[in-house]
Amino acid sequence: MNSRTSGERSFASKSVPAHLARGVIGFGLLAGSVALAPVFGIPSLLLLPIGVLALRGCPMCWAIGLIQTISRGRLQRSCTDDACHLTRVEGNVRRGPRAPRR
Repeated sequence: MNSRTSGERSFASKSVPAHLARGVIGFGLLAGSVALAPVFGIPSLLLLPIGVLALRGCPMCWAIGLIQTISRGRLQRSCTDDACHLTRVEGNVRRGPRAPRR
């Protein structure tokens, strides 16, 4: 499922729970590095790059990835020379709870 063009970058994860877990870890490390600075001083700032790595960049990159992860398989982009359009992929949208398997 690699339909990306060569210049496009994806921040999406394999699933929404995995992406949210990365966000909790990343934002927790960022907040912890600042909150622990008065107690541990400069060494606590070593948590900053680890938090940024968990978020795959800045917090905005994480938010973009969340949107990409949620919309993966539900929207399809088609581009022509002058414009790009998003269309819904009707077969991949899940509506309501799944029926129990027998």
